[in-house]
Amino acid sequence: MFLHVIEARYVRDYTVWLRFNDGVCGEVDLSEELDGLVFEPLRDLEQFKRFALACHTLTWENGADFAPEFLRERVRVTA
Repeated sequence: MFLHVIEARYVRDYTVWLRFNDGVCGEVDLSEELDGLVFEPLRDLEQFKRFALACHTLTWENGADFAPEFLRERVRVTA
């Protein structure tokens, strides 16, 4: 089965809540992952908050995205 992000919600700061197609859901803090040319603009919290779901993962208007597997490895499971 290919891993997909099927739902995403902003939580706080650089943390998003995600639900995956394998049934796992939880929070991912991306504050330490915003390095490099494509991710640095997302340090602006207003830009960070404007994420969307596309191609089965979290994406931003500037072309930044994270692989669903990367996000799944970092999820902190919540009830």
